[in-house]
Amino acid sequence: MIAYITIGTNDMTRARAFYTAFLPALGYEFSEGSDGLSFALPVPEGEVPTAPDVYVKHPFDGAPASAGNGVMVAFQADTQAQVRALHAAAVAAGGTDDGAPGFRAVYSAGFYVGYLRDPQGNKIALFSSNPDEPGRNG
Repeated sequence: MIAYITIGTNDMTRARAFYTAFLPALGYEFSEGSDGLSFALPVPEGEVPTAPDVYVKHPFDGAPASAGNGVMVAFQADTQAQVRALHAAAVAAGGTDDGAPGFRAVYSAGFYVGYLRDPQGNKIALFSSNPDEPGRNG
């Protein structure tokens, strides 16, 4: 299991606007401290987390943050409509569209995805593979 994901930023204000535009809507609880932003899905008492926490921070080594080539973090939404709404909210909050929400021929017929770049250039995906919704062929 992946325990946590850390995403580097050089501009915490822009990162806060971007990530708070969609992660809380996916159920993540948000907190902010002197070391950065923290997003965690609630875990019932006595249970073990099954999804990673997400941290947005300045790099620990003090060097500038940079986007990794080939690195992407994907977040699962409940529905295709939620993917569209959160993709739009993230773009409005300073992100960049890197692939409008929709079906892709290279993925399964029920995989609906939109791609973004955060203000730092990190690649983010928002997807839904809800079996109760129509796929690209239906």
